[in-house]
This record gives sequence, structure tokens and C-alpha cells, in this order.
Amino acid sequence: MILPAVRRLSDVFLVNAVGICLLVTAGCGYHTVGSATHLPPDTRTLAVPVFATRTNSNHTEVAMTDAVVREFATRTRLRVSPDGDANADATLHGTILTQTVAPLTYNSQTQQSSSFLVTIVAAVTLKARDGRVLYRNDNYVFRQQYQATTDLPTFFDESPAAVERLSRDFARQLVADVLESF
Repeated sequence: MILPAVRRLSDVFLVNAVGICLLVTAGCGYHTVGSATHLPPDTRTLAVPVFATRTNSNHTEVAMTDAVVREFATRTRLRVSPDGDANADATLHGTILTQTVAPLTYNSQTQQSSSFLVTIVAAVTLKARDGRVLYRNDNYVFRQQYQATTDLPTFFDESPAAVERLSRDFARQLVADVLESF
């Protein structure tokens, strides 16, 4: 007598558990790999002209543009061109708003800073060929730390390597934002 009641109870529990799982996964925003939620489905080409810059820093705009082109080419099926191709289905414009280098740690024995923090603020706009804005973020903020060499004969400027690492982090985040819409 107790066995059929337990069996019915376990069946009800199983049905409810399956139903809850279906409801939870239906609303999680899953989509197929390579499908971009901010890009129309007919988008095949993406132009990424060299980022504009409002800073006095040298070469940062090229490093950031190259990283974005590489990341889009790697993670999507889009044909990505590193120029302002007027025939592209979409164009990504970027602007480096600020780039600062600030001392992070100070060595009291040498009276010099021993590490620095590079901070870059950038704005990006992704537009369709017809001028419609597909994605926009005016406040990407990325930071990267680097160590300074205090011995002048062996001095090696680490800031370009920090900018390269920062550019890769920025590109990964930007492409994820465009593709995943979170």
C-alpha cells in the first residue's frame, strides 16, 4: 500500500523537477556559437578602422585596433577588414578617450616608483551600413600594471607590453559584449 504512494510521489517530483529545469534553461539567454545578438543575421563583413585617439600616447590606437580585428576574426565567422570599407555590412568605430600612467608603488630606497598602472578609457560604436547603431559603449575602462626597471643600464620600457596586454583584454570583452549581449 505504501509502495504505490511513494512511486506516485516520486513521479510527481520527477515531472516537477523536469518542468523547472526547462523553465530555467529557457530564460537563460543561450544561443548558438557564432551568433551575434547585436548583429543582424545577414551581417557577413565588419570594418574596423584604426581607432581615433584623444591622447598624446603613441601607438595605442594601433594596438587596440589590431587586437579587436584579431578577436573578431578568431571568434566570429565575419570577414573582418582593418579599414573603413564602405561596403561592409557593419563598421566598428573606436575612440581612445584617455590614457593615463600613474605610479602604483614607490621604492623608498631608490626614491623611484617601482610599478605603474596604465588606465585607458575608450568608447566604441558599432553601426550597420544604413547608419543604425547596433551597439554602443562610451565608457570602457581597462587597467594594466607593469613593473619599472630601476637600473638605468638595463632599463627596458615595459609600458608597450602593458598596453598590448590591456588591448587583448579590451578586445576580448568588447567582442563578448557584442556577441553575448550580457
